[in-house]
Amino acid sequence: MNVMQALRAGKVPEVTLTFWIIKIAATTLGETGGDALSMTLNLGYAVSTAIFAVLFIALAAGQIAARSFHPTLYWAVIVATTLVGTTIADFCDRSLGVGYIGGSLILFALVLLVLGLWRLSVGSVSVNAINTPKVETFYWATILASNTLGTALGDFLADAGPGYEGGTLVFGAALALVAGAYYRTRISHTLLFWTAFILTRPLGATLGDTLTKPVADGGLHLGRFVSSGVIGVFIVACVLILPQRAGAHPGEATPAT
Repeated sequence: MNVMQALRAGKVPEVTLTFWIIKIAATTLGETGGDALSMTLNLGYAVSTAIFAVLFIALAAGQIAARSFHPTLYWAVIVATTLVGTTIADFCDRSLGVGYIGGSLILFALVLLVLGLWRLSVGSVSVNAINTPKVETFYWATILASNTLGTALGDFLADAGPGYEGGTLVFGAALALVAGAYYRTRISHTLLFWTAFILTRPLGATLGDTLTKPVADGGLHLGRFVSSGVIGVFIVACVLILPQRAGAHPGEATPAT
């Protein structure tokens, strides 16, 4: 590995419990913050998407240009993907009139397209070594697509019957199953990582809706801006206080010896 690759090898955080705590909080903030702009301020999904897309592009460019891991910058990009992912999903589901099922299928196809392009271009979609600008660009594109898909899945399940609290339990249980598969099976850790990454988004979406939706709809009606502020403070505190270090994301499972 040359010097530049060595510098770039440590630009993503080690995947630990801290990683998943902050990720779920970030996805919840994406739901409440995205809805605050598009619905509470009544800017609409298209305008809100444009605003958040500019934020995401600027932050992602800074992250890709950086030569080392900066927790604040990394998590700022994650939050930006959840914000723009929320408004993109809502635009597909509602403004385009395709509904939750149609929106979920479109966004699932988008995730597969990004992963397919990544594999064709690089030869692998493993997240074990995010060590070049090209690979990192695909990494962030996949995160954006997966967070957008997760938003649509959360809205679909909540609308299908379980409601927001029920949806939270369903996606929480699904994540527990993925965690069990990670430790107990030889299923590709790359596949399990992206599966968990996608599932944390609808979990955050249903948590966010539980906080902000009217009581009559199964929510707590706490307000989008208040909820976003509290969650934002929580994320900042986690980033500053909880231990984080640069490290590889999960690679392929290795056979037991």
